[in-house]
Amino acid sequence: MSKSTPYNYIAIEGNIGARKTSLAKILATKFNSALVLEEFAENTFLPQFYESPERFAFPLEMSFLAERFQQILSEQKKAYEKNQLLIGDYIFEKSLLFARVNLKGAEMHLFSKFYELIAKDLRKPDLILYLHKETDLLLKNINLRGRSYEKSIPADYLDQVSNQYLSHLQSLENQRVVILKSDHLDFVNEHNDLMYILDLLKDEHPEQVLNICP
Repeated sequence: MSKSTPYNYIAIEGNIGARKTSLAKILATKFNSALVLEEFAENTFLPQFYESPERFAFPLEMSFLAERFQQILSEQKKAYEKNQLLIGDYIFEKSLLFARVNLKGAEMHLFSKFYELIAKDLRKPDLILYLHKETDLLLKNINLRGRSYEKSIPADYLDQVSNQYLSHLQSLENQRVVILKSDHLDFVNEHNDLMYILDLLKDEHPEQVLNICP
């Protein structure tokens, strides 16, 4: 395991278009760590959901729940066996937070039952680094990466997702969370911005939510 961070499992999170995957890949290279990336492109319900949200929300969220659980559980076991740092580009609670935006009534109740049954079997990250961006910048990044099915995402949907993340992360107890306002950070192209984030990961933060605005 890398000596550059005191953590064994770091999760990078953020709304759609926050560049969490880009950062997770960079950090995995820097720390020579194991890497778990969400395999959303394989989900056949995703394009259908953006075209018809009410019809496809439940199968989308249930399929993501199963896929994320299996992936994280597998990667956690492999990293533990190798005594290796694990970096991921999502937290398992993402499934619950998106479900709260997309599902209602009986569907949400059923989803929550399945979530509660399996969530306890996963280890929680030692640190969650949440990249907070304003909605206009999220939309800009979404358009730049050019996924056709994402181009119809409305701003108010992104607002709801951001609100769910912030509400959840700010309510956590006994878990280290850094909420980083990243509107003006370009950790892909600017060395100083990346070093700023690396410095955040070198020190063991207290077990509370930290809001950081560089």
